[in-house]
Amino acid sequence: MTDVASFDFAQLTPRERYKILIGTVVPRPIALVTTASPEGRANAAPFSFFNCLSADPAIVALGVEVKADGAPKDTGRNIRATGCFTVNIVSDALVEAMNICAVPFGPEVDELERAGLAIVAGTAISAPRIALAPAALECRLHSFLDIGSSREIILGQVVHAHIRADAVNAQLHIDPKLIDAVGRMGGHGYASTRDYFDLPTMSLAGFDSDEPQARLR
Repeated sequence: MTDVASFDFAQLTPRERYKILIGTVVPRPIALVTTASPEGRANAAPFSFFNCLSADPAIVALGVEVKADGAPKDTGRNIRATGCFTVNIVSDALVEAMNICAVPFGPEVDELERAGLAIVAGTAISAPRIALAPAALECRLHSFLDIGSSREIILGQVVHAHIRADAVNAQLHIDPKLIDAVGRMGGHGYASTRDYFDLPTMSLAGFDSDEPQARLR
């Protein structure tokens, strides 16, 4: 048996719990979220506390940390005000721009302009999408989950998707090489999705047989 270090989360500080979670739940997909204020001012910010939770209904979740003084960030405030947001998938080509959008600029600064990112008006919602994103999911607010004062959990229902045309076929199979997504690791670390392999899901009959399951790289 491998030796393990065990941690009682009740005895850890929030920062210590955070370090363990971001170091073990890896890689995490990154949502570069675009929203618009009620006045139409666009905003962009990346979040790696993000994933899809359901296909019917189509639900994605965001974990949006609040500011140190307890005030909501622009993303959370805009979603509450407008009821929508767009998740832009971060490709390798978008990494540097995404990192600029993570800078804690004041509300008067246009992150998208600083990052050199062009936007396109939403199709079904008022939030824009990033033109260069290989995939973008337009979402309407489903609900907020109240879990405490440090982070807002936002559920959104996907109502429209935009995917680069050469990356999706008629059967809706999406080519991960063309999406070229990156994921978040612990600390300042990131990971690509280029180290890809297939591992077919085993059936009960296949499990009971002696046929080996191929791992294709």
